[in-house]
Amino acid sequence: MMNWEKLLLPEGLKPSDTDLQRSQFERDFDRIIFSAPFRNLQDKTQVFPLPENDFVHTRLTHSLEVSSVGRSLGKSAGKFLLDKYPELASKKLQPFDIGGIVATAALAHDIGNPPFGHAGEEAISDFFKFHATGKLWQQKCSANEWEDLTNFEGNAQGFRMLVDKKNGMNISPATLASFTKYPRPAWCKASGQKRRSQKKFGFFTSNISHYELLAEGMGIPQLADNCWMRHPLAFLVEAADDICYSIIDLEDGCTLGLVSLDQTISLMGAIVGERYSPEKLKKYSSPKQQLAIMRAMAISQLIQEITAVFEEKEAAILSGEFDQALTEIIPSAENLEAITSLSVKKIYRSQPVLEKEAAGYQVLEGLLATFSDALFNFHFEKSRFSGHNKSILRLLPEELELQKSGDAYALMRGLLDFISGMTDKHALSLYRRVKGITIPGT
Repeated sequence: MMNWEKLLLPEGLKPSDTDLQRSQFERDFDRIIFSAPFRNLQDKTQVFPLPENDFVHTRLTHSLEVSSVGRSLGKSAGKFLLDKYPELASKKLQPFDIGGIVATAALAHDIGNPPFGHAGEEAISDFFKFHATGKLWQQKCSANEWEDLTNFEGNAQGFRMLVDKKNGMNISPATLASFTKYPRPAWCKASGQKRRSQKKFGFFTSNISHYELLAEGMGIPQLADNCWMRHPLAFLVEAADDICYSIIDLEDGCTLGLVSLDQTISLMGAIVGERYSPEKLKKYSSPKQQLAIMRAMAISQLIQEITAVFEEKEAAILSGEFDQALTEIIPSAENLEAITSLSVKKIYRSQPVLEKEAAGYQVLEGLLATFSDALFNFHFEKSRFSGHNKSILRLLPEELELQKSGDAYALMRGLLDFISGMTDKHALSLYRRVKGITIPGT
């Protein structure tokens, strides 16, 4: 059974140890929102390539909205926990502290995603699985390291960025553990019952020691070697993301004409339930106003339902007995499933989305092939190191120091930091330049 005091304030930390103006959780939020990796989310695709006329969500706006929903969920959970466990209040914790933890972890939840969304993750994995240049690196890596490279995961990349001292974020343990929805490496999975926390992986081989120290300090039990239970607040971070992408992707699909306004309102109305009044909604003549009202009401209803099931399952979450997505057991679960089913057919497989994914594969494969070939020849095949390779390596940021390390896995982790951290436009622009499609200054 996990203990909330250790989960929230490990090693005797206080909510505000050094800064009277801000709690440590507020400092976490500020450090992330001012960081370069977070800023780059403004030009990373959420679902749709950015159109010229209608505004749709980027990773940045999505992350801000998930954080807002996460804060509401965390504050509600915090009030419940402080009422149930008076000893937490004696540590000067407040509901807004727990809200701050969830809000910050939710703010960072996509910080490790590469350009071009989930297609980018698959493109990176496929490069090492299938591309001749990518497969060269297998002979230089251990079996566990190769699992990392052939299964690129944005969650694990995000964990790497948050713990990397070069990024200077210094995130507190509770926020970092709440961020980690899948506390295992790629090559290890706990056997037994189907567990949500084991669906994906949350850190790379090189970062296992970071999570091990985190789990030890917070009293998070292991399910198996190198596989841990979730921090309970990670369930709320996941729920905030599930709520936003379900409702907001549907709204974007309607804005772009992929789903009709009537169908969108009907799907959201099913969640709102008795509070939905078609007559009152018709008083607003603008479709955008109608969408905004229904979106707000649907999200509010889902927050209430998630809060209720979290309180109901809190003891089972602490013991590890419960390990499902909270959105799967709320009253609106079937309605959310109906939205997901429609979104797959009409939104995620729409022409603009498929074209964006196809472009992402081409761009990321091209960048990885060009840079990794130059690095491989420089370190392991000097006789093949060409003038072209030399000019390519000069394009890499000096701070990566990829020409100093002879460790193949570290080289590829550094290269993936560089490429996955790019915005969509930067990746496309660099691809065109290294392929000679565009020439600077012409």
